[in-house]
Amino acid sequence: MITVVCPVYNEATYIHSVLDFFVTALPVDKELILVDGSSSDATCDIIEEYMLLHNNIHLLHNPDRYVPFALNKAINAAKGDIIVRLDAHTDYSLHYFEKIIETFQKTDADIVGGAMRIASGNSIQNAIGYATTTKFGVGNSSFHFENFEGYTDSVYLGAWKKSIFDKTGLFDTNFKRNQDDEFHYRAKSMGFKVYQSRDIKLYYHPRKNLKLLFKQYYQYGLYKPLVLKKVKTATNVRHLVPSLFVIYLAILPVLLLPAFKLSLIPLATYIAVAITFACISKKALKEAVLIPPVYVTLHLAYGLGFLAGLTLKPVINRDEKGKVRVANNTELTVNS
Repeated sequence: MITVVCPVYNEATYIHSVLDFFVTALPVDKELILVDGSSSDATCDIIEEYMLLHNNIHLLHNPDRYVPFALNKAINAAKGDIIVRLDAHTDYSLHYFEKIIETFQKTDADIVGGAMRIASGNSIQNAIGYATTTKFGVGNSSFHFENFEGYTDSVYLGAWKKSIFDKTGLFDTNFKRNQDDEFHYRAKSMGFKVYQSRDIKLYYHPRKNLKLLFKQYYQYGLYKPLVLKKVKTATNVRHLVPSLFVIYLAILPVLLLPAFKLSLIPLATYIAVAITFACISKKALKEAVLIPPVYVTLHLAYGLGFLAGLTLKPVINRDEKGKVRVANNTELTVNS
């Protein structure tokens, strides 16, 4: 049996697709646990309609609202041996669950998943989709590359053997973003194996404009230093380059003196590389011209967020019983 978990918040536009996929897809022996973060639209009403027809669909409520709290509630309630995470803004191949089970059977992995393939959208979404599947955009992060197959550091969304949580603990509720990376890095540091399969196919819908993209990647950068402080073995050059680029841009006016004209070479190189990737993208002109601004947005947002995140400290999360949950989700009794 598998347990499928899906945090939701104001997903009335997308939730039908998730529910219909779950009902249709094999295997039959499965359950779906949706965890709502206090939606103000019709999300819960739609879910409850499906619950009347399908007794393997369940709805939990998450007053803490953020994703790691939702995942932990769902994992604690799960009955399956395998736990599969879904996201409402992602489409899934009909055989998604079957391929996950098959990958577990073919490998000795404890966590499996597929690449973040990109769903077709408007011009800016298509430009974002292209930029985030290039090494210039996201470095060597394997889950952005659909042809990668093998053991890796992290996967998009992912599926987990339920038994591993006995050793790893649950998701760290300090992380409003990057909680999946932190968990996968932590699990790998404990000896568990993460595997990405080309056969596990899902299609992500990128943000619809650059403002939303900036906010998303700023938050990714903001929480990444906390992840790396906690799991030091996860540090990679790709995590540091955007912040170095931001620092370079910040001091560029100081460098622009007659003796330092060479300081423009990195910026000129960056612009040339961004334009080159746009030219070789084979995208329509209206999409290709958006690719360089997407690169700039990705790198500035992540870099600024990373620099801001260097000052962040973990927040101890207190529950309703007066206990606190620390990074590995163990409980400690503390004085108020």
